[in-house]
Amino acid sequence: MPISAEIEADLPFLTALRRDLHAHPELGFEEARTSGIVARLLGEAGIKVHRGLGGTGVVGTLQVGNGTRSIGLRADMDALAMPEIADRPYKSTVPGKMHACGHDGHTTMLIGAARHLAATRGFSGTVHFIFQPAEEGRGGAKRMVEEGLFELFPCDAVYGLHNMPGLAVDEMAVVAGPQLASSDSWRVTFRGTGTHGAKPHLGRDPITAAGTFLSSLQTIVGRVVDPLQPAVVSACSLQAGDPKALNVIPDIVEIGGTARAYSPDVRDQLEHEIGRLVEGTAAMFGIAADYGFERRIPPVVNDTNATERALAAACDVFGEKVVTHFPPSTAGDDFAFFGQQAPGCYVWLGNGPAVDGALHHNTAYDFNDDAIGPGVAFWTRLVERELAAG
Repeated sequence: MPISAEIEADLPFLTALRRDLHAHPELGFEEARTSGIVARLLGEAGIKVHRGLGGTGVVGTLQVGNGTRSIGLRADMDALAMPEIADRPYKSTVPGKMHACGHDGHTTMLIGAARHLAATRGFSGTVHFIFQPAEEGRGGAKRMVEEGLFELFPCDAVYGLHNMPGLAVDEMAVVAGPQLASSDSWRVTFRGTGTHGAKPHLGRDPITAAGTFLSSLQTIVGRVVDPLQPAVVSACSLQAGDPKALNVIPDIVEIGGTARAYSPDVRDQLEHEIGRLVEGTAAMFGIAADYGFERRIPPVVNDTNATERALAAACDVFGEKVVTHFPPSTAGDDFAFFGQQAPGCYVWLGNGPAVDGALHHNTAYDFNDDAIGPGVAFWTRLVERELAAG
């Protein structure tokens, strides 16, 4: 199914919109300009607009015909706190902020689909266009749910889309089951007794304890978790001592990191096992320890029936270029909170080759404008299939 002439005609406008959003990135819960543009464009298309969920969230509702089924389509709007290095005409105008994950493209594609569906009205039922703030670790989806998203806008199914460098722009991956891992944070503080570096026997050294803990940490995935169950435990932060005082053993070492899993049981196991190693290390070295495990984002697991429907729409648009075997990612996405409220499916849209190795969250990354048309066509076809008229 080729991209329609109506969608093709809108691509210059959508490309300019995407580049404008790229040049004006906003972090999570700060998307005032972006959400204002989204609300204005939805309103101009004749779509009912609700603002304020999650602070800067926007939901556009389009009801056509007498169909009773309703679905939600989600796009994230926020950027990342990182500089844009690559030089391009629409480079970020905000120092230290950039759209390094393609949310500018996601927002644009859903706007394009909303405009097209409002004009053609080739379905019967209700579609909610959900523009979510703060996907990048700040809890936007959870906040929207807590503030009544699905009570105000009930959905029989909910769908998410993310660009994927490495897939061609005429490819889409649609796979049932786990797609993204849980994303949890953990923190450990070892509390020893500081002393002179030349007299370690007079104190309780938390640095040596931390070294033992860090080396033991990797045994969780290697020797405790079932080898057939994917999991990740990484230490990503270490704070201890003062580089200007290299003859002082400090009192405190602080360590932090991330834990990832695809199943609730393994998620529980990671929390327990990290804590067990903390307790054991503290006992071994005769020091105190504090441990905290923060459950941030559940895994994204595609519902079988919703995936079948998304796959049918993808096949209409991409034909034989639809990928049905694609490895899950150990990254996280808080679309998971939407998927806990309604049967969900999260698909991957090709973004073309990773130019100069620029993958997601890279300072040279850019969303591929050639993906806008296929993305709009997919969203449109999904609605037309899900909410078939007559």
